[in-house]
Amino acid sequence: MDILRLITAGSVDDGKSTLIGRLLYDSKSILQDQLEVLEKHSKNKNEDGVDLALLTDGLRAEREQGITIDVAYRYFSTAKRKFIIADAPGHVQYTRNMITGASNSELMVILIDARKGVIEQTRRHSIIASLLKLKKIAVAINKMDMVDYSEEVFEAIKSDYSIIAENLGLNEVNYFPISALKGDNIVSVSSKTDWYQGSSLLEYLEEVTLQEELNTGSRFQVQYVIRPQTEELHDYRGYAGQILSGKFKKGDVIQILPAGLTTEISKIEINGIEKEEAFEGQPAVIHTIHDLDISRGDVFATEEQLPAVEKDLEVLLCWLDQKPLQPGNKYLLQQNSRLVKTVVKEVDYKINVNTLNREHSEGEIKLNEIVKVTLRTAQPLVYDRFINNKTTGSAILVDETSNSTVAACIIQ
Repeated sequence: MDILRLITAGSVDDGKSTLIGRLLYDSKSILQDQLEVLEKHSKNKNEDGVDLALLTDGLRAEREQGITIDVAYRYFSTAKRKFIIADAPGHVQYTRNMITGASNSELMVILIDARKGVIEQTRRHSIIASLLKLKKIAVAINKMDMVDYSEEVFEAIKSDYSIIAENLGLNEVNYFPISALKGDNIVSVSSKTDWYQGSSLLEYLEEVTLQEELNTGSRFQVQYVIRPQTEELHDYRGYAGQILSGKFKKGDVIQILPAGLTTEISKIEINGIEKEEAFEGQPAVIHTIHDLDISRGDVFATEEQLPAVEKDLEVLLCWLDQKPLQPGNKYLLQQNSRLVKTVVKEVDYKINVNTLNREHSEGEIKLNEIVKVTLRTAQPLVYDRFINNKTTGSAILVDETSNSTVAACIIQ
């Protein structure tokens, strides 16, 4: 049975947590003791006597305020598929949490309040979906019960969003008129929207086909050099890390980057057992036939598809810090286990979240603004374009003084 990873996105009070709670509740994925606790703590009860949002809002502050602050992951399954759902916060200041959840998802469910229509957060989340190359978008127009299940309202919002989708290149978009509170068109098609000819949201999620995207090239990044220097393992030298993409086999000729050294794989170990090959996602210890100067952050790549090795990078980034970004500022750029000092050379343009146009940027870049910048790193960075390899084509910027993450980066 395959697994679908999805994220819900929307503005505050659009009903994301209630939608996920409805999916869990109606698919019988809640244990009896969970249900009893839910009934005890419910304040905003629905017809079933429970507040479904509490199933995902686990933090005390979330329950007290009735909002989502951190990304909550929930797991459930039906007869057809397993699901991992990320419930992302809707507040603008928590956009960083939303990016975290979206980067690991294959599909985004964007909620729109039927009373409000398309708003700025809808556009911002759609831009993030586009930047992260999410192929499938489900637009759930929620709270249809508050607009008398109006077909006109549904069609008007659908028309507005289709313009955004076209501008951002989001080609596979499906629309659902729902009421998360009442359960309309969530698990089964509702008679209250007899004008709607499509499937329920859960039916769509069960049936949607996901094309497996293979990252370009074979990539392995060293996390730790194992050199015990004991009597039993006097000559042991292994490089521990994760296969970021592709696969590696014993006997492969590889390059060690950024140094550009060439060697051959002599042995591969997984869980202490010698294997002939290792695949994407597997942690492994790789040995080489030559004793080379290899350290944490170095990348192994097979010679047929080598990554770029540069100091100057063109990057799309979403700014996540209260303190503005200014050209000339210095940061740490972290790409998996590779950490290098970097400076923002210039800001090329920013994306207007209302018009989706590229605009000349003057002055500071503020919280949640999406901009294209040129970075200069102190040491060469080994990377692929994000469109070719998400793992080696993404990074974060870290403030050197506070050690906080200030930007999510997509390498162009």
